[in-house]
Amino acid sequence: MAFDASKFLKTPDLEGFDNFKKDELVLLAKHLKLDLRVSMRKQIIKKLIIDYLVDSKIFGEKALELKVENVDAIKLKQLELENELKIKQLEKEERQVELEMKERLEMEKKEKEERLEIEKKEKEERLEMEKKEKEDEFKLKQDELKLKQAELEMRERLEIEKMKIGMAKEENNTKF
Repeated sequence: MAFDASKFLKTPDLEGFDNFKKDELVLLAKHLKLDLRVSMRKQIIKKLIIDYLVDSKIFGEKALELKVENVDAIKLKQLELENELKIKQLEKEERQVELEMKERLEMEKKEKEERLEIEKKEKEERLEMEKKEKEDEFKLKQDELKLKQAELEMRERLEIEKMKIGMAKEENNTKF
């Protein structure tokens, strides 16, 4: 079904107008006797028609919103995409910082555990050395006690032997 410009002008529809294809806009512009070239971009033709229809009070001021150039829409979309990209980059950087912080905390935790393990081993070695020193000291005192006991036993034996000798001498002296 071919586009009928006069039928459209009898019942103008802003939403329908916004969806027109370039060839329909060209037919409407020619019907309105607007100065245009078919080689013009669709958006430029659309702007010419909107200006005419608003000036002629066929469309209200709301139609002027349709004059927004596609370039603006593209720029807006591009800005939105750039913004999304920046947000994603910031999120990525944030995740990277969180990951680095987590790794650093894990490293610090590991280093602390290693330090504690070394301190524990040093303490165990120190306690082991103290224990060995005390055992050696105890053995030394035991040996000293054994020596003293042996010395006392020797003195006792010596005294007993002296007494035996003294008794034997007395016995010999009493015999003579």
